[in-house]
Amino acid sequence: LRFLGLGTANLEPVSTDDQGAIRVADLESVLAMRPHGPTIVCLQSGNVNSGACDDLATAAAIAHDHGAWVHVDGAFGLWAAANPATRPLMNGIEMLDSWAVDGHKWLNVPHDSGYVFCAHPVAHAAAMAHSAAYLTGQGQGGLRSPGDFVMESSRRARGFATWAALRELGRTGVADLVERCCALARRFAHQLGAIDGVMVVNDVVLNQVLVSFGDDRRTDLVVEHVQRSGECWMGATTWHGQRLMRISVSNATTTEADVDRSVIAIRNAHRAVTTPS
Repeated sequence: LRFLGLGTANLEPVSTDDQGAIRVADLESVLAMRPHGPTIVCLQSGNVNSGACDDLATAAAIAHDHGAWVHVDGAFGLWAAANPATRPLMNGIEMLDSWAVDGHKWLNVPHDSGYVFCAHPVAHAAAMAHSAAYLTGQGQGGLRSPGDFVMESSRRARGFATWAALRELGRTGVADLVERCCALARRFAHQLGAIDGVMVVNDVVLNQVLVSFGDDRRTDLVVEHVQRSGECWMGATTWHGQRLMRISVSNATTTEADVDRSVIAIRNAHRAVTTPS
């Protein structure tokens, strides 16, 4: 949105529940009070911290009643639609005007692989197309130019890596990848939650796990200790004003043994931080 030059003063936040999903009743109120003019409602499928997903169907119906364009940021969460067990989290996604999703997360293809799906290709091209005398593009011999739909004129051939991954995995392979990662996230949550002084603070609905080690300083120290150990890597985040360890399971090669080994490293780090020297 900053890239479009809209400015943060034109952003109207919508309140969320304790898991980070929007309150659709508040969305109705915000839209009813907004000034007249073009409006975009940005939803999320897979909160970057908790993994929570917005109620897409209800939010889209409300937004469309107010004439708004509805977009979803599904950087990793949109892949949940491929798995029957998590597909209900994506209910209503077909009602949206545009989707964005990454390939370098759950699909495990190279970085800078991202995809946009737009239900209105004419509007998409009208907003993004750029031309020059030496470029071929829309309206020239019926050719479809990628430059009519993205900001770059030159890009790597990331479509090939995506095609290869989908060709190798197939529908069932992608579904299995999502299901395994979610199961491993639950395994992390179950084992870490059983350690004294450790608390899992989110509902583990996808592949994200948020962990507290008692207070902010101790949590940051545990994260640093784990990273320095080299056994595994977890980052830290701030969620509802609290410093937390953030675990995101998306690597296709991660196994139950990897989770168990990582939990041991985290437990050892917790002990090292909490035991007086």
